[in-house]
Amino acid sequence: MMMRKLTAAGTAALMLLTTSCAVREEAGPGTGSVSSPASSTAPARTGAPEADDFPYRAQVLAEGLQLPWELAFAPDGRIFFTERPGFLRVIEAGKVREAPLLELPSPGLGEGGLLGLALDPNFAANGNAYVYQTYRNGDAVKNRILRLSIGQETAKVEATLMDDIPGSSTHNGGRMKFGPDGFLYITTGDAAKRELAQQKDSLAGKILRLAPDGSVPGDNPFPGSPVYSWGHRNPQGLAWQPDTGALFSSEHGQSAHDELNIITPGANYGWPLIQGDETDTRDGISLKAPLTHSGSETWAPSGMAFITQGPWKGRLLVAALSGQQLLQVMPEGSGQSASVSSLYQKEWGRLRNVAEAPDGTLYILVGNRDGRGSPKENDDKLIALYPTWK
Repeated sequence: MMMRKLTAAGTAALMLLTTSCAVREEAGPGTGSVSSPASSTAPARTGAPEADDFPYRAQVLAEGLQLPWELAFAPDGRIFFTERPGFLRVIEAGKVREAPLLELPSPGLGEGGLLGLALDPNFAANGNAYVYQTYRNGDAVKNRILRLSIGQETAKVEATLMDDIPGSSTHNGGRMKFGPDGFLYITTGDAAKRELAQQKDSLAGKILRLAPDGSVPGDNPFPGSPVYSWGHRNPQGLAWQPDTGALFSSEHGQSAHDELNIITPGANYGWPLIQGDETDTRDGISLKAPLTHSGSETWAPSGMAFITQGPWKGRLLVAALSGQQLLQVMPEGSGQSASVSSLYQKEWGRLRNVAEAPDGTLYILVGNRDGRGSPKENDDKLIALYPTWK
């Protein structure tokens, strides 16, 4: 098994991780605002909430990580997370175990690597998990979905559920989540070949839906196809609204116009035919406009989560990379509009993901060492937002 290479600073940071979960406390959320359409035609600007009203306390939980991408919470209290270079790691009793559970090296793949992670709904009984990995097939870059078996000390690959998903040095998608229906949803990018997003027989530029065994659910919108929605550029976030069950997705736009979408089965979201407030039809069917988008600003939205507990219940949080902020989204009315404001703007740098643990704690993954950020000495980080309302 390939050993993990660390700089001296990284080694020291990992030693610190394994001995303490409380590295230091951070200040409250930074102020700022984001320009965002309140509807598909009327832009609006909303300010960030006052720090005194913010019901969480931020604390750095881990430092010296290598491009953390996704995390998942096990019923026994363990927290698993992926690092893009190819490591599956675990946090136990507040401490990051130094040795990875699994190494799947993915060198020289640009934005690809070991990306999404999802635990089986029956994880407590079967120990199964699923990861999204970029790999090489000859000279071609591809993505695949692997099923893992996770034990107490190690993890191993059990099966390949799907492979040959088009990949590239950019636009690989990679987010995976189990929905309330028990099926696995996967985002794929257009692999930097925009025309693939409009080809239903291509797996690129889509949101896919699979059963845990890799089969295609019988009620998918296109019989026999894993495609759930199409016309996407590079979707990197998935979250279900608790009260309505609606599926939300975040998507990287071209030269700004980053999107937040509500996903309808079988719908075409228009890339590369439309962006922003543009409208069009294809084969007599209207292309879906986003719930909201960033206009001329750049968010590069990634992982996202609805808050299900406490005074902010019902709000949607979205981690932003280029925007270097945590977006707070408030769906309004019948779900046809939303207001967007900013938290922690430029406080930590590029935010890859946000997730809510069963106890109400929020976790943020910071990824400044991806070649596009400005890493500090202790990057990359895992930050916990502990509830102050308990």
